[in-house]
Order: sequence, then C-alpha cells, then structure tokens
Amino acid sequence: MCGRYASTRSPQDLTRLFQVTDWRPEEALAPSWNVAPTDAVYAVLERADRENGGGPSRQLRTVRWGLVPSWAKDVKIGARMINARVETVQEKPAFRRAFAKRRCILPADGFYEWDPVKDETSGKVYKRPYFIRPRDGQVMALAGLYEYWRDPDVTHDDDPGAWVTTCTIITTEATDAAGRVHPRMPLALPPDHYDTWLDPRHQDTDDLRALLTRPADGQLDARPVSTAVNNIRNNGPHLLDGP
Repeated sequence: MCGRYASTRSPQDLTRLFQVTDWRPEEALAPSWNVAPTDAVYAVLERADRENGGGPSRQLRTVRWGLVPSWAKDVKIGARMINARVETVQEKPAFRRAFAKRRCILPADGFYEWDPVKDETSGKVYKRPYFIRPRDGQVMALAGLYEYWRDPDVTHDDDPGAWVTTCTIITTEATDAAGRVHPRMPLALPPDHYDTWLDPRHQDTDDLRALLTRPADGQLDARPVSTAVNNIRNNGPHLLDGP
C-alpha cells in the first residue's frame, strides 16, 4: 500500500514538468514531507473545456486523497479508498469507471513504508520508516484515479462546496529496494506514458493496464529515516534525516 508520501515541488515546477496549461494560483499548496490520507494534494489531469467546446486541457488541480465514489452516501468512505490495487482496478465498482475515464498523476518526491524491527535493548517490536524514491532524484508520477462526489447537504450545484474531487493511488507488488521493506508499492509512470494515461478519450482498459509497469524501471533507493514521520502532525525536511 501507499499510506504516506512527500510532495515538495512548487506548482511552477510541476506545470513545467508535466506540461500543464491550466492551473489556479489560489489552489497552491505548501510543500509537504508528510502527505497523509484525506490531505489536499496536487493532481495532474486532463478535462475537456465543455463551455467552449474545446478538447482536453492539461490541468494542475488540488484534490482530496481518498477516493469517494459518486454513489457513496458519505465522504468518510474516502479514508478507506486511498489505494487501488492494479490487479483489480478494472473490476472494483469503486474504481472501474474512473479507471476508464478519470485518470490522473499525483506528483511525489518519494513515498514512505514501514518495516517491523525488534529493539535490541528492550526487545519490543517497532516500525522503522523508510523513504523510497528514484535513484536519480526525479519526480515520481504516481498513477492515480480521480472522482467527483456531490455533497447532498449542499443545496445548490453552483455552490463551491457542492462538489468534492477525490483521488486514489494505484499500487502493485513491490520490487527491488521497495520490496525489501513492504510487499506493495505505488505505481509510477514514465514520461512517455503521460499523454496516453491522462487522455480521457483513451478508454481501452487493456491498453491502459499495459502502461502500468515498474516505478522508475525498478531503479529505486530505500533508506531509513526519522521515526518523527510516524506522527502525521510532524512535517518538514527533517523527516528525511536518518534515524
């Protein structure tokens, strides 16, 4: 699974890296070294300009991590939908429509996983956090899905609070350095797959599944970091310091 990650690049950097043409400065987020479920996160996605009849434009949007299906009765279900397994994403009712039509990229510096270890002094088992990232330091383009949920408690559709946009991260079996820490890991896309993955007109799910391969071509680095990351209230670059 992927339950925590770091995302510290500025929106200006992300618009350049992902060739974004539409973003809203008022949605800018502070850098985070401890992104947690239900947090607001950046998502790169493509949507058609319905008002002017134009084709899809590439956008940088702020969404909530934890996908809420359109049919859900309560937004709280999103806390259980932070990940979608690649093996079943085409079939699960919560994800299959979004997989066909609403795909996104969630930019990350890297992600955290935890490995149970025994303290040699006390004999107690605790979880040691590791930060996993591409060896070349490039951005990770985590493969994600997004969805819209209509809040039934808001009366008017044009109310800014009427619609909630949420997302999930697609995961796969872990490989290489990540696999030594945890059996699952987020999927990431190489740059030559961005266009097809983001294009909402591309709805051949078999073709889309073929895009989901090993993150960073397996070239990942995992290193132990401060246990301060275990507390979601902690944030800052010091979280990446060694134990």
